[in-house]
Amino acid sequence: MARRSNAVGEIVMSDSKVLMYTTRNCPYCVAARDLLDARSVEYTDLAVDGNPELRAEMSRLSNARTVPQIWINDNHVGGYTELAGLERSGKLDLLLGSS
Repeated sequence: MARRSNAVGEIVMSDSKVLMYTTRNCPYCVAARDLLDARSVEYTDLAVDGNPELRAEMSRLSNARTVPQIWINDNHVGGYTELAGLERSGKLDLLLGSS
């Protein structure tokens, strides 16, 4: 079970294999959510809107400043472009199936 902070800095527990740092209105964040929702994949969505500490955490962990930043099973996969590439190649299923 993963221990993460949510958009307001509270610690939350999550069984999801997918963690995303996002903003609410970013088109790539929306596309990532839509892709995962269409596949019925559970994910933890940490909104960095207006939360500089959470955004700094995302940047530190990912070495990136753009959103979304996505992890599957604690492996950083990158942003939406990388997630969509995994989906197209069939590798997303492999990542989601591993523990």
